[in-house]
Amino acid sequence: MLGRKTYEPEELAQAKTAIDKEVRAYKKVAKAAAGDDAAASAIAAFEPLFVNGLIMTLDRFFIHRVRPVVGKDPNPLNEVEVLAESLLAGTTLKTNKVIKWVPDQMVLGLEDGDPLSLTVVQFERLAKAFFAELEARFIEA
Repeated sequence: MLGRKTYEPEELAQAKTAIDKEVRAYKKVAKAAAGDDAAASAIAAFEPLFVNGLIMTLDRFFIHRVRPVVGKDPNPLNEVEVLAESLLAGTTLKTNKVIKWVPDQMVLGLEDGDPLSLTVVQFERLAKAFFAELEARFIEA
């Protein structure tokens, strides 16, 4: 598929629904495990791995977004892109020379070399900002 300059509102809605469904399922399991120390420990160990998968899923829904629309500035779309690229390469954040990375202007405030061990709460903040930015830049009114 060629790069995309726009997305349909239905595509955004589908992605939001899919991500929300996964997050709600995780929270339900985590809540059920709360009274059991062993289960809660397993959930805590699983959480960053689960979030890594969510980041990859979020990026994949809109993988064909084009740089002229996304820009090179510090924004949530670029943040997810760099996080996904970093996860493909390992477990630490690896910024690049294309995207201007300013930790204070990023949703998560991560710096180059930081470990990628994120929580569901952090992911929810990132996803909310990602969807808002995608809607502003890619959904035609």
